[in-house]
Amino acid sequence: MSHSVFWRVLVLRTALTAALAAGALLAPAPVPKAGATPPAAPAASSWPGAPAIPRLTDRQGRELTLRGWNVEDKTHRGDQALSAVTERHFRDLRANGFGFARLLVFWDDLEPEPGRYSTGYLKKIDRILDWAARNDVQVLIDAHQDVFGPAFGHRGVPAWATRTDGLPFTPHPDDWFAEYFEPAVQRAFTHLYEDADLRRAQAEAWRVLARHVAGHPAVFGYDLINEPMGEPHEGEDLPTAARRIERDQLTPMYNRLADAVRSADRDAWLLVEPTPIVGEGVPTGLGRVDDPKVVYAPHFYNAAMEAGADYDPGAGWIEAYERAVVEYPRRYGVPVVVGEWGPPDSSLPGMGLFYRDAMASLNRYTSGWAGYVWCYGGGYCAVDGSGAFRPHKELTAEPYAPSVAGTVRSASYDPQSGVYRLVYRAARYGPRVTELSLPPGRWRVTADATVVRTAPGRARIVAAWGQDVTVTVRRG
Repeated sequence: MSHSVFWRVLVLRTALTAALAAGALLAPAPVPKAGATPPAAPAASSWPGAPAIPRLTDRQGRELTLRGWNVEDKTHRGDQALSAVTERHFRDLRANGFGFARLLVFWDDLEPEPGRYSTGYLKKIDRILDWAARNDVQVLIDAHQDVFGPAFGHRGVPAWATRTDGLPFTPHPDDWFAEYFEPAVQRAFTHLYEDADLRRAQAEAWRVLARHVAGHPAVFGYDLINEPMGEPHEGEDLPTAARRIERDQLTPMYNRLADAVRSADRDAWLLVEPTPIVGEGVPTGLGRVDDPKVVYAPHFYNAAMEAGADYDPGAGWIEAYERAVVEYPRRYGVPVVVGEWGPPDSSLPGMGLFYRDAMASLNRYTSGWAGYVWCYGGGYCAVDGSGAFRPHKELTAEPYAPSVAGTVRSASYDPQSGVYRLVYRAARYGPRVTELSLPPGRWRVTADATVVRTAPGRARIVAAWGQDVTVTVRRG
């Protein structure tokens, strides 16, 4: 058993025990944000009378649902950075009914030397955003890091901003995630969170990026850092360390970065992530981020499946994850968008059931998600070289409503019957048009309102103000 696999199994056991104990013993007082909008469907409840998780909304007050995939190029750097991302990615996303992409960008490419920002890299981001806009795909710009950055053979925080105090680092070429637990990597995170000059540099990098892309029609928001990690204190178990890091280091960092982004972009959504420990059913220790447009953005990965195991519904992982992950958005009154999810091997016998169970769970409490990853090949890739879905991943392509001009009462899809049903009360003023997105194939749309088919894979529902509307979409 590798170091990483051992750690993941250990975390799975420890975290699920901690999650069950927390669910039984803790009943934190909810502090909902004023004006929160009801969710699209009842979400899992972890304590009696739990408040609703608010929905994403746009400027017109329409309730939003995001469905899409990550888009990345981790291989190319410098002049070749982002060269593996093409317009085909966005054209194919839209053709399969997806209108959302989480675009990975790297601080080491943006700022290769202290204070020198790459205009070439910014232009490459511009080109990608233009492709997305042309294909009607909204983009979340993700400040990505894997194992901190290039100082450890990966991408993310520049080498010049990496401080290790001379602590050791041993590469794990067969299991890269184990490198997060090397002392040098953990210390580098501590310096990023605590050193005043690195704090300023990180904030300024975000200010430069946000200033450059603010107002672009494709930009939905900013994911402030991917899968942040940290350094456990002596004697701490991992769930305890994670909650302390989230409370004492990530929360102030997110508030600093939010201030930096808002100096350049007042409108976009800001996504904040917990540590990856939340994936094993441990509620986050994050505190409030003081901004009116914050989204909680956990990732949805299972330790055993990441290590190659098939889905085991009897293990209760999805249920434990859902109970844990709804705590933060209910307490602070923020929407949820899952930024990454999906197993590395979708061909295993249980994966059809996994995707059905996962989609049902995500529909209960999120305003959307981005699967990992839209690429053309094997492993995590959504599709093969021809663009056909890899096994079971076609189950992510469902009918849904990207925007609803009103308040959603319920929204559900039955993959067995191929029936999607949306029930909403139309707004009493403002926009009257609700948008539907349909996967490839034949779909019949009916509603007790006007249905307009605008293009392949698209439909609009036009309802009277204040009307109660039921929309039914049937395959075939």
